[in-house]
Amino acid sequence: MSNNTNERNINIKRKKKEDTPNIRWMLVVYDLIVYVIVAIILLVLYGGMDKLSLDGVLQQVGLSVLCIFTARFLGKVYKQVWRYGGIQGYIRLLCTDAIAFVVYLCLELLLPVPKITFARLLSLVSLNLLGALALRMMYRYAYKCGNHETTRGKLLSVLLHMFSGIEVGNEKEVQKIKVAIIGAGRVGVSLAEELLNNAEAAYIPRCFIDTKKEKVGRDIHGIPVWSENEATFKRLAEFEVQEIIFAIPSMDAKKKKKLYDYYKNAGYKLKVYDYPTVYSAGGKRHLREFDIEELLFRKPRTVSDERTNAYYKDKVVLITGGGGSIGSELCRQLAKMQPKKIIILDIYENGAYDVQQELKIAYGASLDLQIEICSITHRSALERVFEKYHPQIIINAAAHKHVPLMEHNCVEAIYNNVFGTQNLVELCEEYGAERFMMVSTDKAVNPTNVMGATKRMCEMIVQSASTHGNVKYSATRFGNVLGSAGSVIPLFKRQIANGGPVTVTDKRIIRYFMTIPEASQLVLQSGAIANNGELFVLDMGQPVKIMDLAENMIRLSGVQGIEIVETGLRPGEKLYEELLVKTEELDKTDNSMIFIERDTALNKEEIYKKIEILKEACDTGDDLIAKEALRRVVPTFKTPEEVNKEIA
Repeated sequence: MSNNTNERNINIKRKKKEDTPNIRWMLVVYDLIVYVIVAIILLVLYGGMDKLSLDGVLQQVGLSVLCIFTARFLGKVYKQVWRYGGIQGYIRLLCTDAIAFVVYLCLELLLPVPKITFARLLSLVSLNLLGALALRMMYRYAYKCGNHETTRGKLLSVLLHMFSGIEVGNEKEVQKIKVAIIGAGRVGVSLAEELLNNAEAAYIPRCFIDTKKEKVGRDIHGIPVWSENEATFKRLAEFEVQEIIFAIPSMDAKKKKKLYDYYKNAGYKLKVYDYPTVYSAGGKRHLREFDIEELLFRKPRTVSDERTNAYYKDKVVLITGGGGSIGSELCRQLAKMQPKKIIILDIYENGAYDVQQELKIAYGASLDLQIEICSITHRSALERVFEKYHPQIIINAAAHKHVPLMEHNCVEAIYNNVFGTQNLVELCEEYGAERFMMVSTDKAVNPTNVMGATKRMCEMIVQSASTHGNVKYSATRFGNVLGSAGSVIPLFKRQIANGGPVTVTDKRIIRYFMTIPEASQLVLQSGAIANNGELFVLDMGQPVKIMDLAENMIRLSGVQGIEIVETGLRPGEKLYEELLVKTEELDKTDNSMIFIERDTALNKEEIYKKIEILKEACDTGDDLIAKEALRRVVPTFKTPEEVNKEIA
């Protein structure tokens, strides 16, 4: 049975091959027709002083045909698939005919044949070249623009079938996804060219949509350029547009959001084309969905500078929590700055391994990268790392940060976040480090939860150490990071993938958001500009409603019928986050996104007294006792009910 099927398939393929016109030889025939027309005009009908006899015409025809077509065959002009060809194909044809002209001229001078003028000879070759180029251009135009929807398209499809045997619907793969490209500039045109020239592309462009009046109404590669007003849903439907591709990297964020909502609400799938990051758009995998960073519809800010790069160059840098979301990005950013050595320290070996492999692939032997699996609470193990590497710069990104979980694991949160930080501070002094940088959070401001309170205690430890230690200390505070482990966005993604519902604790909740690269770059820059004891506060931009974020993600997914459900505030959660303890006391830096909060540091005795209180409470193993001790040492630690009541 299978043999019969295979034979049948082979016969079908053979028949299809036999029925498919050989376009290469058809082009030869058409080029010969062009030549005959030109030869009749220039060799037969020409009535000048060098009018040729019949023998002379035949000799010149034989000589010119030999030169022109031999050059084209040797130049592989007829082996090209002209329907997908581009400028390279036309250049090849031009070069081959130029060579043919030179050879023809030499042979005409050397051989005993009736002579013709140089101008006549040049005209013969040039008009043949012009005819061949025009033929191919018309062929490509008919192939690209032929369709069954418009009058012009129908005419072109008829002509294409008449002269090449190609059916528009069959040969051009009707299963291709038809797209409209927003942006008729360099990026958009580059995408269109890739799609048109790639036979395996999954997409076919049907129109451009652009805001610039000078482009509207024109054609680019046979594709019409429409204004926003012209690109009506009716018109898009006539052109069978299925997806919209954004190809304007410089588009204003508000404008992008407006267009996104407009087309998304109409049911179109939306994608983004990044140039030159994306080299080829040969299929869906080369176009991407909107990233979570783009849900805020603002352009991510690049904040690194030469001063920052120079500071970390040739330094031994230890990053605790280096396998985490922020820690791993800090490693990526640092690797670009040519440090002497990067030591990734993490208790979670899988995360450390992943970033190690990523950086090895990217930098190879040029980056000295070491991995140490260790907890910052393990003082003796931590000391061995300091003794081995003597790091100059320490960045502490290791922390327990999940708010609800830490409410029920207060002892562990204190051990890791507070005592771990204290271990690092003491070892920095003991082993002569240059700088210690701590990654903090907006939840440390008037904290309503254990996680925030422990981070505030860490800030106080760092500021206190700056008053009596030899190391330069600083802490950097920022809000939520898009896509980090444990953040709301991965949760929303999972809920949407499972068909919903998407859970929001309270529709009133607002949060500050920043991308992981932004946050990491700002942390590094803050460390580079720090003198000693600063508490840096990052400008997080405008706050975002979590409800709006959930709605955007649902729209982005394209899944219909996803419900959003309020579940009530979680333990320790407040409706809004603050970035400053004292909003009136704020100093500017050279970077408009980095500010310094002025705060009075505690002395050494005061901070050690607080640490002892926490140690005594943690020794009991009772989370409630530990939590009450935390309230004693962090005066700003309030209950969420107190804070939320104030803004309800």
